[in-house]
Amino acid sequence: MIMERRRFLKLSAASMGCLLFDPALSLAAPAETKRLAMLYDNAKCVGCRACQMACKQWNKLSPVSTDPQGIYESPRRLDPNSWTQIRLARYPVSAERDYLFMKVGCMHCGEPACVAVCPTSALKKQPNGLVTFERDLCNGCGYCTQFCPFHIPQLEVINRLTGEAKSSKCTFCQDRVAEGLRPYCIQSCPAGALDWGERDAMLEKARERVAALKAGEFPQANLYGETQLGGLGRLYVLLAPPEVYGLPADPKYPAISTLWQKIVQPVGQAVFGATILGLVAAFFAARRNVHMEEVE
Repeated sequence: MIMERRRFLKLSAASMGCLLFDPALSLAAPAETKRLAMLYDNAKCVGCRACQMACKQWNKLSPVSTDPQGIYESPRRLDPNSWTQIRLARYPVSAERDYLFMKVGCMHCGEPACVAVCPTSALKKQPNGLVTFERDLCNGCGYCTQFCPFHIPQLEVINRLTGEAKSSKCTFCQDRVAEGLRPYCIQSCPAGALDWGERDAMLEKARERVAALKAGEFPQANLYGETQLGGLGRLYVLLAPPEVYGLPADPKYPAISTLWQKIVQPVGQAVFGATILGLVAAFFAARRNVHMEEVE
């Protein structure tokens, strides 16, 4: 897994240059009705983690150091200050390669369970496919962290005394995309492992790439995200089975999330409303009794 020092330095310099100039700045915003997607090509990824740094830079996230023993993965997992992560998996994918990288972040599902269970509409599915997040609306309930099949949203406890908390996740740089720009991590990748555009175009590109890889030295190459959970907004060209990367081969939309959205939440709201009405009725009943006593 050793990369030549000269190549790494060239790639690092290229990534810094890409961060300074985004050619998408001159592009017009895509039609809102077209679903967008990110394409990650595992065969091209060199694990430089430039995308991690770009994500933190654009979203103003604090640095996290969790690598005192020299382990590759830093941070070791997603957290409130790490919305994307490059993970490492050991797997004999070819005679010359026994390791794989994996870019982890919100999948922007076509059928997002997190949106279904969010009681405050802090999470919303947009017409362009993005699952956006409004921090000001989040009440810190943590339902999204429990129902996401990929365990992506992270809960940040702000005040342990009051229990105040806020959720967080990759939003595909929703502020940039709204202006017709690409997510900031895209242009940071010096190896060209990341792409962005209309989902249909990304799917066609991914299928062609998988076919070429399978015809070459990677017979296990496959496309992940085409159909799972209504189709993912983060598409993967993989060199090994999804399970090798920690991805569920057939992720399921949690049935309990539908129950939660259509029964538990409405019943809870109804009970709350009935409680308020009961208190109001009790107030007026007590007030009437007082008046009756005054008349007597």
